[in-house]
Amino acid sequence: METLTFEAKAVQRHLRKAPRKLRLVVDLVRGEQVDKAIKTLEFTKKGTAADVVKVIKSAAANIRDKFEEERLDNDLLFIKEIYVDEGVTLKRIQPAPMGRAHRINKRSSHITVVVAKKEETVIED
Repeated sequence: METLTFEAKAVQRHLRKAPRKLRLVVDLVRGEQVDKAIKTLEFTKKGTAADVVKVIKSAAANIRDKFEEERLDNDLLFIKEIYVDEGVTLKRIQPAPMGRAHRINKRSSHITVVVAKKEETVIED
C-alpha cells in the first residue's frame, strides 16, 4: 500500500540577519501548529519574527499548491522541521586609530521550513 506524505518546504536564502538572532525566534515555534506559530510570532518583540512568519506562510501555501485536491487549512498543518543555517558573511573594515583597520562581519542566514499535515490514525477492520 502506498502512503502519501503531505509535506512541503520553503527556503529563504541570503537573509541579511545574523543566524544567532534568528535561531532565538525559530526555537519558539518548532513543532507547533502553523496557526499557533504565526500568532506567537506576531506578538514576539524580536525584529526577525516577521521574516520567519513569511517563510512559514510560504511553506503553508506550497503544501496547498502541491495537494490541491486536499483541503489543508493552517490548523491542520504543523511545522515538521524549521532550522537556520549560516549564509555568506560579508567582510567589511572599520577604520581604527593609528592607521589600523578592524574587521566587521556582516552575517546572512538561510531559513528552511518543512510543513506537514497531521497524521490521522485510521483503524482498519
